[in-house]
Amino acid sequence: MQFTAAQIALLVNGKIDGDATAAVASFGKIEEAQPGQLAFLANPKYEEHLYTTQASVILINENLELKQKLSATLIRVPDAYSAFATLLAKYQEMMTQQLNGIQQPSYIATTSTIGENVFIAAFTYVSENVQIGKNVKIFAGVFLGNNVKIGDNTLLHAGVKICHDCVIGNNVTIHAGAVIGSDGFGFAPQTDGSFKKVPQIGNVVVEDFVEIGANTTIDRATIGSTTIKAGAKLDNLIQIAHNVEVGNHTVIAAQSGVSGSTKIGDNVMIGGQAGIVGHITIADGSKINAQSGVSKSIKIKNTVVTGSPAHDYTATLRSQAATRNLPELEKRVKELEKLVQQLLAERVNA
Repeated sequence: MQFTAAQIALLVNGKIDGDATAAVASFGKIEEAQPGQLAFLANPKYEEHLYTTQASVILINENLELKQKLSATLIRVPDAYSAFATLLAKYQEMMTQQLNGIQQPSYIATTSTIGENVFIAAFTYVSENVQIGKNVKIFAGVFLGNNVKIGDNTLLHAGVKICHDCVIGNNVTIHAGAVIGSDGFGFAPQTDGSFKKVPQIGNVVVEDFVEIGANTTIDRATIGSTTIKAGAKLDNLIQIAHNVEVGNHTVIAAQSGVSGSTKIGDNVMIGGQAGIVGHITIADGSKINAQSGVSKSIKIKNTVVTGSPAHDYTATLRSQAATRNLPELEKRVKELEKLVQQLLAERVNA
């Protein structure tokens, strides 16, 4: 399938510089692209490749000034990286839209309902009273428990498990191996030293336009719902515990863990391997550095923290700078001690 520069420019609201009829059929990195491919340049650090690439069409930032002429057709846009992401999304959407129908062997309970233009791959198991919306794409080995609801235009990759009573919104993407709605980690200590399991009778609610990475696990609530709000993006290998709330458009990087009943605000950014204790709140717009350990609530919006236990980011940097200077400071203190001793000796001998 080929697209001309004119068609691509229309999709990304770009301005064409060169041959509008130049056609491409695939994508390539700017340093490796071949004729017939589309590439992009967003980072000026790689500008040298702009003058050597063989790509037929290149997306660039509209304010980039060329140092020499190019044979490729350019499409100038406000943000080349964002425009390229838009094109990739459109391409992926076109590829998945071609998938339709139900492959066998699959099991679909007679009490379940399935919308229009749905694709269900082989070895999928759809339990009782499941509701699947329109244009949903479900790949091999997916399990949907009783009473699960899947919204329109949602994509479930291979091996996803969504347990009973969970609700998945519209335009959600869940990647391979993710488990939504497994039991929360709830055990009551007994007098004999053993632990009694606390039944987890809530569910998980994933709102619209959420993306959940591969092998991420989101536990069902003890009572009520564990909630991932609209637009949130979760990386691979994340653990979200029972009754957690992740705010709108919050992003969490891989290997992070959030303990039970913690409320994370909107537009929060959490780096990889961060750990957050339970029953605290994280204010809107907070930024938590990678490998930070957050042990108490962050109450002020747009706070930046780092370290374990997490502290104010700027103060921590100052502390680190002071620590690096300790050897020099120690040397100066010793020199001052020697000077003081000499002055005292001179005063005694005077």
